[in-house]
Order: sequence, then C-alpha cells, then structure tokens
Amino acid sequence: MGLWDAIRGRRAPRQANLDALFAVPSAAVTLQTAVDLQPTGVGSVCFRAAEGAAFRTAQSDIVALLEADPRTPAVERSVDDFGFTWLVVRRQPDDVAGLCTDLHAVNVLLEEQGFSPSLLCSVVGFRSGEGRSVGLVYLYKQGTFYPFAPTGPERRDNLLEITVRDQLAGEIPVEQSLQRWLALWGAPGL
Repeated sequence: MGLWDAIRGRRAPRQANLDALFAVPSAAVTLQTAVDLQPTGVGSVCFRAAEGAAFRTAQSDIVALLEADPRTPAVERSVDDFGFTWLVVRRQPDDVAGLCTDLHAVNVLLEEQGFSPSLLCSVVGFRSGEGRSVGLVYLYKQGTFYPFAPTGPERRDNLLEITVRDQLAGEIPVEQSLQRWLALWGAPGL
C-alpha cells in the first residue's frame, strides 16, 4: 500500500492463513470430549461464482483440475439456494486430519487459479449422538473460525454455538465479531 492509500484510510486486505485448517483435528478431539460432537467426515469449500459463460467454463475447468490433480481428493460440486458454489470432500469420520488436508489442497488450488477474491469459507461438519449438527466454519478472508449449528429451516442453536466457541477459544483462532457468524443455510454436510 502506498502513502496515498494510507492517507485515504485504505488497508491491504488480510491474507488468508489456510494453515489454520490444520488446527481442526485437535479441536475435533476437544469437541468429542467436551461437547459430544463427532466428526461427520464431510467438509466443503464455498465460493461465489461470477456470472457469464466465461466463468462457467473456468469453473468447470477448476473442477476438472481438482479431479485430475493427484494431490487433491475427489470433489462433488453443488450450488445452494443462494447461488453459492460448494466443493464437497468426503472422508472417513475418524480421518479429520485427512479431511483438513483435502480442504487445504482445494483452497490452495482455487487460489492458484485466481479464485482468491471469490473464496468465502470452508466448513467441517460435526454431529452429536442426539442428531444436533454443527459446522466449524473457517472464514477465508478473516482467517478465523466460528461454529454454525442449524436446527431446522432457518433456525439455529445459538447456545450450542456459544458453547462450541468457548470450548475452542484456546485451540483455533475464533471469530470475535458475532456479526460475522453468518448462517449457512443449505451448506452441504450440515
């Protein structure tokens, strides 16, 4: 950033710290023991698709690259009701480390292909014995996590979200602004 940008109050955008995803396996152990949440083995990366044929072609090329690259897992592509694209990765529920490595690889490949401005979040799914779902959401542009606990159509369990936040505060970078704890209705795996 130059002097003129500093005078006008502009800041350089914060760079994503994708290595924060590697703290999730240890956080998963805490969630299992403290809150009885088990990993589902489903993770996903969300990005905002632009309009137009050129972007659709580029998006198809990205999925083809992901599927052809031996470093990345097989992915499923889905689009939610709000038009966001999700690339879904599946592993055995007890392989959280492998799932996070896969999510990291998908994010890195999307970055390398120029999709950084479109990347929104990554989600790792958890479920309790009673059927409660929680997604541990990594905000790409903030470099922080927050829990999202849907309970039904456009309803969420705020108490469970706060409990998860409090349990993980020392293990992962937790998003402090509750305004950024966005609802991810229709997110795959939740």
